[in-house]
Amino acid sequence: MSILIDKNTRLLVQGITGNEGLFHTKNMIAFGTNLVAGVTPGKGGEWVLEGKVPVFDSVKIAVNATGANTSVIFVPARFAADAIFEAADADIHLIVCITEGIPVQDMMRVRNYLDQKNIRLVGPNCPGLLTPVESKVGIIPGDITIPGTIGVVSRSGTLTYEVLYALMLNGMGVSTCVGIGGDPINGTSFIDCLRMFEEDPNTEKVVLIGEIGGTDEENAAAFIDRYMHKPVIGFIAGQTAPPGKRMGHAGAIVEGGSGLAVDKIQALENAGVKIASHPEEIPELLG
Repeated sequence: MSILIDKNTRLLVQGITGNEGLFHTKNMIAFGTNLVAGVTPGKGGEWVLEGKVPVFDSVKIAVNATGANTSVIFVPARFAADAIFEAADADIHLIVCITEGIPVQDMMRVRNYLDQKNIRLVGPNCPGLLTPVESKVGIIPGDITIPGTIGVVSRSGTLTYEVLYALMLNGMGVSTCVGIGGDPINGTSFIDCLRMFEEDPNTEKVVLIGEIGGTDEENAAAFIDRYMHKPVIGFIAGQTAPPGKRMGHAGAIVEGGSGLAVDKIQALENAGVKIASHPEEIPELLG
């Protein structure tokens, strides 16, 4: 069982003919993802990867021709907001944006528009999603997971990979991994994913990977304390980061005494979450 993506996901890639789009399209197909189309304006009618994937001029044309229901976006930051709007207007109900560096003002407009249309966005500036054996949407390596009952949600891309690999080495499988990204304004929150994992009958435990900056982890702790019945294991990155120092993500910055790792850890522990001191400790805490 999984959340958000599975073998029925019909994926299209926006920005498929760029270097990144083409590289990760190849990897997603190799994983087994049902990738049905690509979109690059002006290149409609072409095929990529030795005729495996048709390219269309617009998302709407691609959806009408292939029945795509999910989009992953690899376009440059200055075009990314328009790419998200285009996918939303074509009735794509799950949009995954890998692009980093999108201006906050653009994301404010995007979030307001998508909320009105009840469309799910994952990202931006995220590694995407992966459901072992069934589907991969984004850039998470396909060979570091095995199927199982542990749900993973993370703000950090590279730490996501480290945790997934540690779980696999310990024979622990994943239901779905969701990288929500670390930008100040994104589409899907910890709470969104925790709620879906709580409702998923085949997810038994959840791993939450947070980092300094913002209050997302504290909000997640309040949700866990009130609504979660499944065990949650946590890890907070950036525990030694000095105040005012940006650590990787635009959202991972401690300002004005808020967003400190110690506060996040305390809030999660108060909600009954076991906190790992390093990623390799997570399998042990999962038991």
